[in-house]
Amino acid sequence: MNSPLFELAKRRTVLFDGAMGTELMARGLPQGSPPEAWTIERPDVVREIHAAYFAAGSDVVSTNSFGGSPIKLAGHGLEGRAYELNRAAARLARDAAPAGRYVAGSMGPTGKFLKPQGDYTEEEFAAAYAEQARGLADGGADVLIIETQYDLREALAALRGARSATVLPVFVTMTFSAFPRGYFTLMGDTVARAAAELEQGGARAVGANCTLNSEQMVGCVRALRQATALPVVAQANAGQPVMGEDGRVGHSQGLDDYVRFVPDIVRAGAGFIGGCCGTNPSYIRAMARIIHKEGS
Repeated sequence: MNSPLFELAKRRTVLFDGAMGTELMARGLPQGSPPEAWTIERPDVVREIHAAYFAAGSDVVSTNSFGGSPIKLAGHGLEGRAYELNRAAARLARDAAPAGRYVAGSMGPTGKFLKPQGDYTEEEFAAAYAEQARGLADGGADVLIIETQYDLREALAALRGARSATVLPVFVTMTFSAFPRGYFTLMGDTVARAAAELEQGGARAVGANCTLNSEQMVGCVRALRQATALPVVAQANAGQPVMGEDGRVGHSQGLDDYVRFVPDIVRAGAGFIGGCCGTNPSYIRAMARIIHKEGS
């Protein structure tokens, strides 16, 4: 399935949004509560966040469905509502989107491990992601983004499940940490292996999100660009979480330091760029100015 989003990406760098969880917590989401429940319980708050990102310049916002797989939702007794919550999340973002903007259906990790490390099979993971993908597609998402994946096996199962449920384009972003020998996931997957196998599995774009700050993301994008011909997605954290004196969690990389590496991320080969943990509409607004200046 071709999407106008890819036509936009041919003309300039496409801007995603920033963090959803950080913004929900700032608006009172209790720690330990499932953010996905607020799609139905507090839709006004979720819509407000989407609208703020669009106003800041996001071309694409991601749905409030990061933990929306039935496996993840089972921890809150919500597994039977997975389809409903995902469809509602996509509809909410769709309703907030101005003309010419896009919605990405967010699909995060299950939080569980595959056998032999864990109890699940790849088929069970694929089925869970397929159910989530159906809800997001039926709610009006333009693309799906399987994100924050720390195990390539899970990412591939998620990709297979999503592609079995919908014809929407699927992006996949892995979470890498920086080491002297390069970038690796928690399970030891390299950038080159992840990019190659995800491309072979049918992903329409691959990339990295979370963990890395914007400076570290430059090298990771460069490695991804060398490993694949697919469009590259980059969504860096605003550094690492830090606890403030007031007990609130912040992040170590301020706005000015974060955005000064954005031109380098783009030049390294990112066709889609956004923020992850700790970023907010102010970060996206600054990134939008840079992207439009670079593209002019």
